[in-house]
Amino acid sequence: MARLLSVNLGLPRDVSWRGQTVHTSVWKESVPGRHVVRRLNIAGDAQGDLAGHGGAQRAVLVYQMDSYRYWQRELKRGDFTFGQFGENFTVEGLADDDVCVGDRYRIGSALFEISQPRVTCYRVGIRMNEPRMAALLVSHHRPGFYFRVLAEGEVGAGDEIVQVAEGPERLTVAALDGLLYLPGPALGELERALRIPALSAGWKTSIRALLEHLKQPGARTGNPGLASPEQLVTAAPGFRRLQVTRVDSEALGMVSLLLESADGAPLSVPLPGQFVVLRLRPDVAAPPVLRSYSLSGPPDAARYRITIKEEAHGRASAYLCRQIRAGDVLEVSAPRGAFILRRSVSPVVLLSAGVGVTPLMAMLHALAAEASPRPVWWIYTARNRRHHPFAREARELLAKLPQARSHVQYSQPDAADRQGADYDAAGRLTIATLQESGVPMASAFYLCGPPGFLADLAAGLARWGVDPQHVHTEIFGSGNAIMPGMKRGPRRPPHAPAGLPGQGPSVSFARAGITVSWDPKLHSLLELAEACDVPVRWSCRTGVCHMCECGLVAGSVTYDPEPLAPPAEGNLLICCARARSDLIIDM
Repeated sequence: MARLLSVNLGLPRDVSWRGQTVHTSVWKESVPGRHVVRRLNIAGDAQGDLAGHGGAQRAVLVYQMDSYRYWQRELKRGDFTFGQFGENFTVEGLADDDVCVGDRYRIGSALFEISQPRVTCYRVGIRMNEPRMAALLVSHHRPGFYFRVLAEGEVGAGDEIVQVAEGPERLTVAALDGLLYLPGPALGELERALRIPALSAGWKTSIRALLEHLKQPGARTGNPGLASPEQLVTAAPGFRRLQVTRVDSEALGMVSLLLESADGAPLSVPLPGQFVVLRLRPDVAAPPVLRSYSLSGPPDAARYRITIKEEAHGRASAYLCRQIRAGDVLEVSAPRGAFILRRSVSPVVLLSAGVGVTPLMAMLHALAAEASPRPVWWIYTARNRRHHPFAREARELLAKLPQARSHVQYSQPDAADRQGADYDAAGRLTIATLQESGVPMASAFYLCGPPGFLADLAAGLARWGVDPQHVHTEIFGSGNAIMPGMKRGPRRPPHAPAGLPGQGPSVSFARAGITVSWDPKLHSLLELAEACDVPVRWSCRTGVCHMCECGLVAGSVTYDPEPLAPPAEGNLLICCARARSDLIIDM
């Protein structure tokens, strides 16, 4: 007979971990007496990280005594207490490979429904003093599960657990957990999962994304149920030698380089909006310099065009703008990046400032090549005509689009600049400019430009009411960090780690612009990035959740532990990867 053995409660606390502070309520303690179960939690309990835990679908976490006994044998430990796995209910019975999502149970005077398997994160590893625990729970098919509260009531240790209904499809918790996190899910099982009404919306979204991915013809690497669509826009690692066939001056301090294959082999055709990484050697006696530049020309297998603005104190931009000539050869990566023009029939707004125009020129070329019937707004701002690249080229491309409109704004026009010919208005570009130009709020917006420009326009679009999912921005620096539960101090610029340098292969974080040596004493590339204050994204730290998946520009890695499911080809999971050779990572 299934029975509730212990009710375990805990409030968030700050825990010291690896020199940092984690805000967590994974420490639960067995409490006597009867306790009121509410829709969102049990009275006296709370979650420390509401983004990843808690809510109506994850109100009560359940773990089984059979799994306690299993882990005591597997880990050779005898120190477990109730709440050891962060659960609210410790139960006898209800094994993960017996119970199914949608099953309903009465405990005391409350009614519950299984809504989803546990989503494991690194904090259960902290509680267990076993860093691998998040992966072990999944790989050993013992994750535990969440109850949704259908009817509030009181529960207490010793209550009988009575099943009152069976969920449809009879898909067990362990089986459903494996569908998302383990390789080789069966299409039929994924379809069954989507037919379970009780399955939480978050899990259904992940399962649906994975199912659609597996139904696509051709290569099917990666898991969009875990990684975001942006993470799965990948490219083959490595560099090719491309020859500069032409150098064009586009505007004051801005040049374009036309690049073609040095060996005559076709190039990878870029998606409109993508960029390439250049490995440059402005000083042959110094380590190479890595820089990313958007492709500004039409998608082409014969040639690439990149456009560079010379920056003050910019080693790479000065080298490319002043020293590179036709006939020189550069090392260039395959096109990569997820800032790409998406196919749609909705209006599209290409909104840029300064040299941020470059990826949007590639998008405009793609739209013009197919004479797209989409309404297209070309909105651009520069200081004046001398700083305005691609002016004629953009006008010629817009003329090929049946529903194109253009608005060019100069912030500081010169006396020789002609309003109505060179530009449409003077002053600062604002959301009001878009509204006055007739831009529909339901458009797809693509933004690229200086950080301040992006922040102002993105905030303005949000205030206007534009759906954030319709706003796409390109940022070449390091992205925002995701470190669930971590208390963050002031953000520091990326730097070499403290102490003596490592003796292993070089590791370059391309977006952060630093190269350091791998130290074999570290457990993972994630730890190296953290030591360098490179912004990172992670959750499980053991190769389960794929939050940390990112692009591998060059090099190779080993894994310890092996991820439960491999990343997409051309990507890596930094949370469990170690440098095997010199590396360049898109971070």
